[in-house]
Amino acid sequence: MSEAVVTASKLLQRLSTQLAQLLVCREATIREVLIALLCRGHLLLEDAPGLGKTTLAKAVARSLDLEFRRVQCTPDLMPADITGVSIFEESSRSFRFVQGPVFTNILLVDEINRASPRTQSALLEAMAEGTVTADRETHSLREPFLVLATQNPVEFSGTYPLPEAQLDRFFMRVSMGYPSQEDEVRVMQLNKLGDPLARATPVLKGEVLVKLQRLVASLPVETRVLDYIAALIRATREHAQIRLGASPRGSIALMQAAQAQAVIDGTGLVTPQLVQNVFVPVIAHRVLLRSANQDAEAVLKEIVAAVPVPGMPGKGSSSSVAPVSSSGLTLAAE
Repeated sequence: MSEAVVTASKLLQRLSTQLAQLLVCREATIREVLIALLCRGHLLLEDAPGLGKTTLAKAVARSLDLEFRRVQCTPDLMPADITGVSIFEESSRSFRFVQGPVFTNILLVDEINRASPRTQSALLEAMAEGTVTADRETHSLREPFLVLATQNPVEFSGTYPLPEAQLDRFFMRVSMGYPSQEDEVRVMQLNKLGDPLARATPVLKGEVLVKLQRLVASLPVETRVLDYIAALIRATREHAQIRLGASPRGSIALMQAAQAQAVIDGTGLVTPQLVQNVFVPVIAHRVLLRSANQDAEAVLKEIVAAVPVPGMPGKGSSSSVAPVSSSGLTLAAE
């Protein structure tokens, strides 16, 4: 266990603690948000209205001292309304590019399935490459950059379902769910004296998050764990109830999510158990079932139960795990 991993875990615990004080949601939801942040991934929040999706996005932005912008999707929303537009200036007799809301750190795309396919596709380049191309010029987005897109899984009138290519760009699909009676009382108590987000203070800086992201990417993963991930993904392509299995992008996302958990836990050790923990939220939206009556989560849990789990790393393993280097990773909250 390296010093960098231990320090990172402590910083992330501080962030997790503040988010838990600002939000009333499952502990797993906060953990999944942290994983996506650490993996430079984008989140698809699928829930009914009023369950705190916007509050979640704002709480993350304020806790990290990052810029936050929101786009409310409607059928008449144009791609330029998200990416930006070039305007002609008489004084200079030239065009100047005016950046759209995508040029931010945390972008909330509310009800993404209400935007037309043309507008939805405008986000593809930004989410996959971190750039925007307009008038044959490529503009880099800020770092870190995270898209939190929401969609209502119940109301489908006037919506445009996200195509598989767009869904595959999302690192995870997360559902906050309805609160318990006890949690609902806590929601009212938090809001009794005004907006709880007004009490949010920066816990980490954006540049520290970038260093944490690099640390996660540098974490070694044993070959047997990679083989296990590949076996799980292959099983999604061969399962009788799945019409379209997960792509190699799903394999990469599963590996990265396991790496992020190892840093959050402070162990620095990527195990099959960590892979299992995130298999459903990382993969469920990447598969197509043969019947609409089937439940993706249930099918994926069947796969986890069926695929043999390799021995835990460090127990009779012939492969060596290199230590995580802390060089260049001086982490601090300030």
